[in-house]
Amino acid sequence: MATSASRSASGLRQSLGPGILMAGACIGGSHLMSSTTAGARFGFALLGLILLTNLVKYPFLRVGTRFTAVTGLTLLERFQRRNRFYLPLYLLVSLVTGTLTIAAVSFVAGLLLTNVPLLANFNTFGLAIAVLAVSGLILLLGHYRALDRLSKVLVVLLTLLSGVAALTLLMRGSVGDVAATWVGTTPSPWTAANLAFLIPLMGWMPGPVEMCVWPSLWMFSRAQDSKHSASLKEAEFDFNLGYVVTVVTAVFFVILGAYTMYGTGEGMFAGSGVSFAQNLIRLYTEAMGGWAAWVIIPAAFAAMFSTTLTCLDAYPRSISAIQGLLQGSDRGDLASAPQQRRLSVWLVLHLLAALVALLFAFSGGIGVKDFVFGAMTGSFLTAPLFAWMAMDTMNSDLVAVEHRDGPAMQVLTWFGLAFLTGFSLLFLGWWVFGWGA
Repeated sequence: MATSASRSASGLRQSLGPGILMAGACIGGSHLMSSTTAGARFGFALLGLILLTNLVKYPFLRVGTRFTAVTGLTLLERFQRRNRFYLPLYLLVSLVTGTLTIAAVSFVAGLLLTNVPLLANFNTFGLAIAVLAVSGLILLLGHYRALDRLSKVLVVLLTLLSGVAALTLLMRGSVGDVAATWVGTTPSPWTAANLAFLIPLMGWMPGPVEMCVWPSLWMFSRAQDSKHSASLKEAEFDFNLGYVVTVVTAVFFVILGAYTMYGTGEGMFAGSGVSFAQNLIRLYTEAMGGWAAWVIIPAAFAAMFSTTLTCLDAYPRSISAIQGLLQGSDRGDLASAPQQRRLSVWLVLHLLAALVALLFAFSGGIGVKDFVFGAMTGSFLTAPLFAWMAMDTMNSDLVAVEHRDGPAMQVLTWFGLAFLTGFSLLFLGWWVFGWGA
């Protein structure tokens, strides 16, 4: 029995990776910016919406992990078999959202570096480029192994640091009457005018639904690295662990925003991007003391750097795999040297595209809020499409009956699809036709 338990523990350890990488990709803009701003503007009034969004996206985001564990194939392969439009649609949207997302998260990471005294006077555009360059070198030279090892360190670091900060604030108390926001807050977040904030909040909470493909692809690289193919139990443990981390840290950042900024955080995004980054740290240190800078600055940067690193790997990896599938040359599982070279080419292309997007943002005077929230909004509006693709593939005859969603999960899946579609239509109606204005 001891030997069996040892083998089980060893299998779980060897399988850990894709779920943690997903957590690293999630804990960035959605947590640092949206969750913190939700707490600053509305206290705890939006905590229920944040938890609900995490819940309704769960069945879609876990599809890639579960599908690959039970079939031994990538989710993209089954997209191709299930419907001839799925793969081109995923490719088209990923090319656009990938560029904007990578540029947006590197933008914020660069802004946060201005809080480091030695870098305070550096140009933020240059710092964002530096973040992109370092991330690209790590991936080009270290490949999946470097991504896996570094992301685990970053996720542990940011979870511990944000947890310490949140616990400290809970013990010290809030700057305003935040306890009353459990019942209601003025102004109310539940107005049509606030859709411009609520939709981005949900767009990257915990991450875009297109992310469902990423763990599926990472599982193959993890298996090559560890020489161990994860079982369904092991793969879902890894995914669920990463998902719990993303939910817990989202709550941490809501607490941080509510306890340090409620009643004072309305102007957090006012002014330049540099002022946002500096105001963010200043508000924390004023509430917690000067020592907090040593906690908040590393935690904030770790969140954004881990997101930059994982997104810069995941989008090129997905598109490289799609190219192989559409050409019929390979499965896109990176099992051969030509596939590795193709991934490197797409990685460089994404670096260049993100650089162009950053140039456009800076030359056009686009602020951090507009840039990042625009990317978040786009992710939410495409969420119903990817949610349908994931649900349709997982519950098709391509998957054995015993591995499809059970009755309870199917109810949650259909509710999630209705939730994502309903809010998308509501936002489009408000934006295009002025509903509720």
